[in-house]
Amino acid sequence: MPLKLSLKPGEKFVLNGAVVQNGDRRCSLILQNKASVLREKDIMQEHEATSPARHIYFPVMMMYLDEAGADRYYDEFLRRMTEFMGVVSQAAVLAECVTVSKSIMAREYYKALMGCRKLVDFEDALLGAKE
Repeated sequence: MPLKLSLKPGEKFVLNGAVVQNGDRRCSLILQNKASVLREKDIMQEHEATSPARHIYFPVMMMYLDEAGADRYYDEFLRRMTEFMGVVSQAAVLAECVTVSKSIMAREYYKALMGCRKLVDFEDALLGAKE
């Protein structure tokens, strides 16, 4: 199934590891085959992984962007997820952690990444952080 990206002027995204930037007008791209695509708002630099949920998000993002090398990031993911689950008591959040872990085991990295986004949102709400 094709993926349609509608891009704002100047918006950046990563496509199979390459950083691409839209020109000065809105445009749409249609990807006809499987590709790793992340919009600018979903890209995290390593120095931005400054909280427990973000420490989970970053290695999952790397697994998604570098699927062939995903094993390199797995141990970091596992350690961070274990730490996170050890201090969280909300059932819904723990359930999301399990869902993310199952997605990782199934190599469904984009699905896991979107679950990690929910963990970051939970953490931000809990700590009163603003993005």
